[in-house]
Amino acid sequence: MAKAESSGWGSRVGLILAMAGNAVGLGNFLRFPVQAVENGGGAFIIPYLVCFLLMGIPLLWVEWASGRFGGIRGNHSTPFIFDSMNKKRVWKYIGVFGIFTNIAVASYYCYIESWTMSYVYHSVIGTFDGMSQQQVSDFFSSYTDIGVSTTGIPYEAVVFYLLCLLLNTWILSKGLGGVEKVAKIGVPMLLIFGAFLAIKGLTLGTSGASAEIPDANALDGINFLWTPQFSSLLDLKVWLAAAGQIFFTLSLGMGTIHCYASYLKQKDDIALNSLSAGFTNEFVEVVLGSLIVVPIAAGYLGLDWVINNAGFGMAFQTMPFLFEKWGEFIGTISGVFWFGLLFFAGITSSLAMGTPWMGFMQDEFGWGRKKGAWTFGLIVLILGLPTVFFFKEGVFDEYDYWAGTVSLVVFAMAEIILFAWVFGITKGWDEINAGADVKLPKIYKPILKYVTPTILLIVFLGAFITPKDNDWKKAITEGWVLDNGSVLAKITNSDIVVNKEFYSDHKEYDQASGIVDTIIHDKENKVHILKVQDNIRFYRNEKGVVKEAKKEAILKNIGKNYVFFDSVAVCREYKFKWDNKITVQKGDVLKLGSTIATGEFTNKSLYTSIGRFLLLGLFLFICFLVWRAGRLKEHL
Repeated sequence: MAKAESSGWGSRVGLILAMAGNAVGLGNFLRFPVQAVENGGGAFIIPYLVCFLLMGIPLLWVEWASGRFGGIRGNHSTPFIFDSMNKKRVWKYIGVFGIFTNIAVASYYCYIESWTMSYVYHSVIGTFDGMSQQQVSDFFSSYTDIGVSTTGIPYEAVVFYLLCLLLNTWILSKGLGGVEKVAKIGVPMLLIFGAFLAIKGLTLGTSGASAEIPDANALDGINFLWTPQFSSLLDLKVWLAAAGQIFFTLSLGMGTIHCYASYLKQKDDIALNSLSAGFTNEFVEVVLGSLIVVPIAAGYLGLDWVINNAGFGMAFQTMPFLFEKWGEFIGTISGVFWFGLLFFAGITSSLAMGTPWMGFMQDEFGWGRKKGAWTFGLIVLILGLPTVFFFKEGVFDEYDYWAGTVSLVVFAMAEIILFAWVFGITKGWDEINAGADVKLPKIYKPILKYVTPTILLIVFLGAFITPKDNDWKKAITEGWVLDNGSVLAKITNSDIVVNKEFYSDHKEYDQASGIVDTIIHDKENKVHILKVQDNIRFYRNEKGVVKEAKKEAILKNIGKNYVFFDSVAVCREYKFKWDNKITVQKGDVLKLGSTIATGEFTNKSLYTSIGRFLLLGLFLFICFLVWRAGRLKEHL
């Protein structure tokens, strides 16, 4: 076997910035504010901080220590890092998650990253100038429709995806030195861009109020996020959301931290370095992340609008419209800064995702870094193109659910058991403290062994059997009905309630209810467009949590100190081919399962199955490589 090229970190600053860049990603600016809003604002903060202290920090130490332990024994990927900690064969194959997750996540993460690249370009050329909020929102829908080009470039979304993936692959081919250079530029740049936008959000106040929305106030958004509500301590739903966010924000359970730490020397500090990287990430997320999207949107559209419309798409479907209100020059600069910030946050994370595969192939098969980088890019391209071409059909969401959510929890549960119980907490604690520049509190030793595994088990079980609408109290008292987003529902396909067949001769309505609002027969583009409107009412309870105000909920809660919002018109659009036939008329009331069109249809269930098949194929392929590498080691 050829000897792998040697690698290492050029400086401590480069290591910390690379680790921070790995953790600081799109989730800091997009997922954290949304999670906070959906879980009651200030009600989310206390569980979030507790989970950071009891789960986030311990897992950071575990992954840094495991990585360094394996690295000094010549292993730079989780299958054989785990093998160096315990020789039972099962640990090698559990370690496969540390390669699988990164490739699978990178395949769709690079697509989101390419959106930010494209939006920087569109901000510079003034695409969003004069657009209404609806037009900006429609622009995003058009962009993700492969058949539509917003620049005149055929397959525009594919082109930007390829450019983004090529850039990532080229940088990875330069080895850790290339990653370190990008981190030294990218992390400071995103901090500068973020600080500019955070100051704008902090100082906006009521200046964005209008005749239509006189109560708009950016400070309402900040107060909503930062007013603690101790009642949330008894809400399991909020705790699960907080724990889930810690996983995403610190890049735990992926294998990237293990890989980065595996290039450290035996006496290199990991205790302080891991804390520095972790707290840098928390500063970006909690301080900068909470001062941009929510305050700026609340400053122009009002807090109620933010609560009712909080979602990942706000970054692309709302922010460009709001930036335009600051004038042409500042609006353009803000757009470049915002999407530039997201791009730097994205690329410092996606680069980390390539290193476990490269480290594995270098160690076990003697590949050079260029060969490792370009094969990583090729695999990501093969897996990623379905997320681009079938984005609206659900392949993207399927990847995100299994690779970007479930895999993280499974892997983290396994690694804490291995480190604290199999490898042994005494050896593990000594490994964490070897070469430490700070003395760690001894209270964390029992936390590592008992508290962190317990939290992870609760998170896993919570995700596996999530009750309908995440209402745990109702499930316990009235009977357990699985939520469509639970792992068990996904495995059994019980989350698919309509359009279950891969192919069908009719299309069923996939929402609870609705009224047909508009029917358009577009002869030029040879499509039929059906728009269905659903009026939804919301209320905010005494915990600050926003819920849909269904008739039975309104009657049950009469007399309570709840704030009810006016109905929100949600319009859903369905497009059908010209040879299909819409079977409903304007004003028709639809229910779940109502037939809305006839003809020949390929349903979402086919695309989600393709997504699962590709992910399973990737996992089995890496398992085969691990098996092959093990056989080669046996014959040395």
